[in-house]
Amino acid sequence: MITPGGLLGFVLWAAASVVFAELVRDCYHIAGHYWQPLQRNHNLHHKAYRRDLSIVSLDAYRQAQLYNDVPEAIAMLAAGALLVALTQNPALAAGCLYSLGFLITAYSRSRGWLLVTDLTHKPGDLDSIPSQWTVNRTYHWRHHFDQGNAYYCGYFTIVDKILGTALSLKGKTIAVTGASGTLGRALIARLQQQGAKPIAITTCEGADFGDRVEVLPWCAGREFELAERLQTVDILIINHGVNVHGDRTPEAIQKSFQVNTFSAWNLAELFLSTVQKSEHRALKELWINTSEAEVSPALSPLYELSKRTLGDLITLRRLDAPCVIRKLILGPFKSNLNPIGVMDANWVAGAIVALARRDFRDIIVTINPLTYIAFPVKEALKSLYFRLFSR
Repeated sequence: MITPGGLLGFVLWAAASVVFAELVRDCYHIAGHYWQPLQRNHNLHHKAYRRDLSIVSLDAYRQAQLYNDVPEAIAMLAAGALLVALTQNPALAAGCLYSLGFLITAYSRSRGWLLVTDLTHKPGDLDSIPSQWTVNRTYHWRHHFDQGNAYYCGYFTIVDKILGTALSLKGKTIAVTGASGTLGRALIARLQQQGAKPIAITTCEGADFGDRVEVLPWCAGREFELAERLQTVDILIINHGVNVHGDRTPEAIQKSFQVNTFSAWNLAELFLSTVQKSEHRALKELWINTSEAEVSPALSPLYELSKRTLGDLITLRRLDAPCVIRKLILGPFKSNLNPIGVMDANWVAGAIVALARRDFRDIIVTINPLTYIAFPVKEALKSLYFRLFSR
């Protein structure tokens, strides 16, 4: 007699076997990029598609399926069968059945049948942003036409998150506001290490960032002057801010919200308006430093109020955003804005880049363990509230 506990265990092992099959698939895919015996056949796969994911020709597509996808499915099936043989666990046979389904459809496509089963290669415009935990068309499009040595995963994005290949920054044009600040400079240095082309957006006249960094001057309230340049920016990092500390005068209120909230919001909307082509959904991103002040005291009431307002506006905007929006939830780091900060800005910048490459949409970097619990709960509840009561 099968008990509820035994049935649950069977289901969990079966699910694990499916995940195992996908991990084998991803490892085979990576080998196709780096192991010469597989490279030639995998190149057939990349050559079979145009930029809109339509096939170059039916013959090229069938050849790619036969020499790349069919062997990949055989590897998945063989690894699953070996796992069942070694463990003698019948639940793991689910992974074999899963892989067998891939083998049947891959072979069918190599004969020109069942082409509709090639879900991540359906031709046409990209109609959604890249998904986070599973692979959709937009996510996989980037593997073909953004950076071939990234975005390897076939369904679950586990391997890309582990390897840091869930987002490639190489060759990207990335603009950073607040660039002359401590964190801004650290971010620019880290982005250069990743092969990005940074643009320093700064209010400081005469700020020097070296020969390889383009500098754009600006001031709060004149964001529209950046509109033309933002058209060709891939990622905008809104990082500027002001802290009036304990000041609560009308002038301090105006300054805090003008800089921390409204200029950031105007820049965000200006950038989002540049997402006009299908491929922009895959390539463009907006990163916004809303700060740990979204959920924790900053010992500066106006800083907290202005940053929380920005954070809530961005949570609302995410519901209909045409591209990925990442929030940077940062704890106290040492800077001119916060000379008593605890964390090192260079380390914080490195952590931001590392987590972004693993496709964290909420990038939390802080020494306060409560933030890692409080912020996701707050963000989920706010998002649900906005979804239910706004259109």
